[in-house]
Amino acid sequence: MLVILIAHAIAAVLAPLVVRSIGRNAFFPLALVPLASLGWVIANWGTEQELNIRWVPGLSMDIDMRFDSLAAIMSLLVLGIGALILVYCARYFKDDEPRLGIFAAEMVAFAGAMFGLVTSDNMLILYTFWELTTVLSFLLVGHYAERATSRRAATQALLVTTAGGLAMLVGVIMLGQLVGSYNLSDVVANPASGWLANVAIVLVLIGALSKSAIVPLHFWLPGAMAAPTPVSGYLHAAAMVKAGIYLVARLAPGYADSAPWRVTIIVLGLASMLLAGWRSLRSFDLKLVAAFGTVSQLGFLMVLVGVGSRDAALAGMTMVVAHAMFKAALFMVVGIIDHTTGTRDIRKLARLGHNAPWLAATAALAAASMAGLPPFLGFVGKEAALESILTADGLEPWARTATVAGLVLGSILTVAYSIRFVWGAFGRKRLRQPSPAVANMHAPGALFLAPPALLAVAGLVAGPLAPQLEKLLTPYSTTLPAGPHADYHLALWHGINTPLLLTVAVIGLGTLLFVAHRWAVQRLRFQHPPLGNADRVYDATLRGMDTLSMRLTGFTQRGSLPLTQSTILATLALLPVILLALRTDVWAQIRLWESPLQLTVGLMMMAAALAATVLRNRLGAVILVGLSGYGCGVIFALHGAPDLALTQFLVETLTLVIFVLVLRKLPAEIDERQAIGFKLPRAILAVGVGAAVTTLAAYAMNARNSAPIQLQLPEAAYTLGNGRNVVNVLLVDIRAWDTLGEISVLLVAATGVASLVFRHRRFGTAPRVADAPAGVLEAASNTETTWLRGGDLIDPRHRSLVLEVTTRLIFPTMMVLSVYFFFSGHNAPGGGFAGGLTAGLALVLRYLAGGRYELGEAVPIDAGKILGLGLMFAAGTAVTSLFLGAPPLSSAVFEVTLPLLGHIKLVTALFFDLGVYLIVVGLVLDVLRSLGARLDAQEEVNAR
Repeated sequence: MLVILIAHAIAAVLAPLVVRSIGRNAFFPLALVPLASLGWVIANWGTEQELNIRWVPGLSMDIDMRFDSLAAIMSLLVLGIGALILVYCARYFKDDEPRLGIFAAEMVAFAGAMFGLVTSDNMLILYTFWELTTVLSFLLVGHYAERATSRRAATQALLVTTAGGLAMLVGVIMLGQLVGSYNLSDVVANPASGWLANVAIVLVLIGALSKSAIVPLHFWLPGAMAAPTPVSGYLHAAAMVKAGIYLVARLAPGYADSAPWRVTIIVLGLASMLLAGWRSLRSFDLKLVAAFGTVSQLGFLMVLVGVGSRDAALAGMTMVVAHAMFKAALFMVVGIIDHTTGTRDIRKLARLGHNAPWLAATAALAAASMAGLPPFLGFVGKEAALESILTADGLEPWARTATVAGLVLGSILTVAYSIRFVWGAFGRKRLRQPSPAVANMHAPGALFLAPPALLAVAGLVAGPLAPQLEKLLTPYSTTLPAGPHADYHLALWHGINTPLLLTVAVIGLGTLLFVAHRWAVQRLRFQHPPLGNADRVYDATLRGMDTLSMRLTGFTQRGSLPLTQSTILATLALLPVILLALRTDVWAQIRLWESPLQLTVGLMMMAAALAATVLRNRLGAVILVGLSGYGCGVIFALHGAPDLALTQFLVETLTLVIFVLVLRKLPAEIDERQAIGFKLPRAILAVGVGAAVTTLAAYAMNARNSAPIQLQLPEAAYTLGNGRNVVNVLLVDIRAWDTLGEISVLLVAATGVASLVFRHRRFGTAPRVADAPAGVLEAASNTETTWLRGGDLIDPRHRSLVLEVTTRLIFPTMMVLSVYFFFSGHNAPGGGFAGGLTAGLALVLRYLAGGRYELGEAVPIDAGKILGLGLMFAAGTAVTSLFLGAPPLSSAVFEVTLPLLGHIKLVTALFFDLGVYLIVVGLVLDVLRSLGARLDAQEEVNAR
């Protein structure tokens, strides 16, 4: 099974190259992939195969796959019809078709995703494949991206099926937690019960019904007919829409008797069968006739697999096979008609059967199976369906009668639109000459006609061979309860009985309905659909959501940063404190300080914070805020956290520099006349937030009733992460996923800052000395002593020789120190973050002393490339672990003894830390380029 998935993935990757080499004929070798996979399915039919790969056991995401009778039936359709559709594509498209290589890749990938879906035993892996089919369907439906109809149809299909899938995911998680296992085999063998299980089943059914286009979520499938016909013939006849049918069939043995199961499936299934059948009679586009017919048939299938009895399951699987064959054939026939005549409108087609008799015969065979005429497989399946519902033990007598009546009415409509399809496409329509579109058609080639003809003939051959087919379908149907009348077998003739009489009535009334529809249905047509228009409801829903979101955004985000920030801080201060006051009667015990030095540092921090609120000079206020941060670093050091203290000092220093760069563009003094609001409320809010946070922290510390986990961290850091520095091991090993997310945010922040400054285009590296204007270079060449090359280009009024000399001496030392912090961080204070900050401060010093040209001399590399390289190292560490068969971001240890260097212990987390180092350096460089070098360049231009 895993080999099949890998083969489809490789074929999808190679498909664009193959199409580029041999054009549309590339579909022939691509068809060999599902065809060879089908050979494996046939060879292993009747056996049960299992595959278990431990992947992420902590999240229950082990790759558990299971091949049994139901998976074999669905795999037969997915792979067999998939191979025929790919052969059909080789003649449907032209060599100059745009994006044909991408289309081929998506089709092959879809076949692999569907195979993964029907063979997944782990429900979370199944959901992954489920959503992968949704994404691929979105891409395939929107293949003609230049058309508004294709974009709308693709978006509609994506939104509807994704929304259903999210509901299904919640239900899957609930079932997995209730049962204690996320494997479908366990969930079905040990079904959960109770009201919570019923809620979970409803949520899962929402996903299944949306995927199979069941009312009221049916409207996306007719809209998806904007896709190329091979997509309709495969995804919407044999593959994607069968995913919901498959899931219901898979869960039916365990949950068919749950309270919401039958009422939900049968009612909505019958509604789909009737509503879509009626809409099919009112459509003039052959593809829409087939599409609404598909929705109708899917409702029929959903009823059968949802009843939950042995005979109904047998009938359901028979109809699943029959439907895949005749519906895929009919869609391909529509594609041939459209391809050869240029139209699908039945009003523009007349006497096509005379010009294309083989095509007409193919369509007639497929439509006859859809209508349930003997001796086709569709007839066998519909007789089995009627018999199974008439004897269904799980339904009350009135429910059996109502269900049979619904199926009969739906089948009458099926006969009517089946005849209408054949007559509308191939009938003479009282014309002696072919219509212009038919007269100018070109005959389809034999290879173009072969795939639908093969499926249509298969539906005819399978009817008499129904007893042999039953042997293939019975292993699944026997997983459901037999009931008192479980002696039904598939056959063309069961004698004169109720199902046969109902079938005769269905065929007769369906024929009469078709004959009468040209005058009766025309008169009964409503100006608006009698049951509403789902497309309009969908549009109205989207408009309502847009309006609601705009009003909600306008109410909560007024465009005022102080107001938004005040709302957030007020909520932070009031809500937790109120809940704390209502829910606790224990007073927290607080010890204000342990040594006089802590009191002294705390008083200095408070004085600096208070002074920063009243100081009008912006630079002075920033320095005072920085003083509070340095005091916090001292507190860390006093409490035995040198690593945190080092990081705090470095962050405060770098933040201070960035503030200074920004303040260059702001007035030195704060203009009180432009202040917004009153100071007293803001002061009260600030004090309230500080008091609330302090109170909550005190209660949190006093609420402990067991030993804190921090006591176990030193041992865990050494035994699990092979390092003595607890902080660094936490960042790069134990909580590496969290760090990966944080550095990704840093990268996004750097990109955002650069985007705000570089509005038109993103500049690469900072300019070097050689890039300076000629006049500036000539003046700089007269300088006798050069400490920094960029310093020679600075205006003498702004140049500091002492700073240049100091930088020349200190910069190498700082870079060596940053490297030391990087390598020593796993066992001593430091690490990639601290090392990157140190290197960043060294670059800041070069920029302050030598200007923007000196920055370019220091690092002649684009900051974006450094950021990307850092993220590649960090993410690559996670991916590499997976390929080595270990959990993501897990560490391996290498120990070696070298001359001079001695014993070296290297942990692979070092490469993750290298990514952190590079991202921090790239972030600082990007900030210096945008807030420093770029603004300096604008000043130079303005000065000229």
